[in-house]
Amino acid sequence: MKRTFALIVFALTAAAVFAGLVHAVLVAAHVSEPAATTVYGLTPRRLWATMVAVLALVGVVIGGLALARPASRFGMASGALGAIVALVAGLMAVVNGGLVLAVADGGPGTGNGVVGGAGALVLGLIATSLGGLSLARSRRSG
Repeated sequence: MKRTFALIVFALTAAAVFAGLVHAVLVAAHVSEPAATTVYGLTPRRLWATMVAVLALVGVVIGGLALARPASRFGMASGALGAIVALVAGLMAVVNGGLVLAVADGGPGTGNGVVGGAGALVLGLIATSLGGLSLARSRRSG
């Protein structure tokens, strides 16, 4: 019971921190104002931002696995493969998330994918840091 409660509190805290970081990125990029008219549906820029956010999420998961289990059945025989994959995925997500925010000409609801781009930027930074930590740990132990 205590462990379940702790996991729920941790998940809620992580979600709140993620939402705060995404909002901070939107404010810093000066695209935090919502649109006057909302665009519904999937636009090309929303698709781009969604694909980049998924790539960043995959990088976070792989980086977390590489950090938690450096030589597991995950396929990292050398211990550095998962770290390198997380680092590359994180860097790609950071660059593409920044590009999505740079070419956006409006805020949330305009169809430009600014929320997905900001999420990809934050998740990409997390994936990059997890990959870097895991790579440093694998080089130090090897």
